[in-house]
Amino acid sequence: MTSARLVTADQRGRMTVGLAERSYLVHEEPDGTVVLEPAVVITALERRFLENAALQASIEHARQHPEGRVSRRPRP
Repeated sequence: MTSARLVTADQRGRMTVGLAERSYLVHEEPDGTVVLEPAVVITALERRFLENAALQASIEHARQHPEGRVSRRPRP
């Protein structure tokens, strides 16, 4: 468990919290508690890949069976 620290907002309502160069999703609870959840941003292409179990299985199968690899000549 980390120790609590007091953070004070500046005149524009800003405050420094968390780790530098890190992104957070922020939401406020009904009692006023502010919750910061560490987050990462992924591209739409990465998201489509992560949602496609068949593609992931196909790639994993290809990795486990390199003998089925088809060689191709480079394009001119």
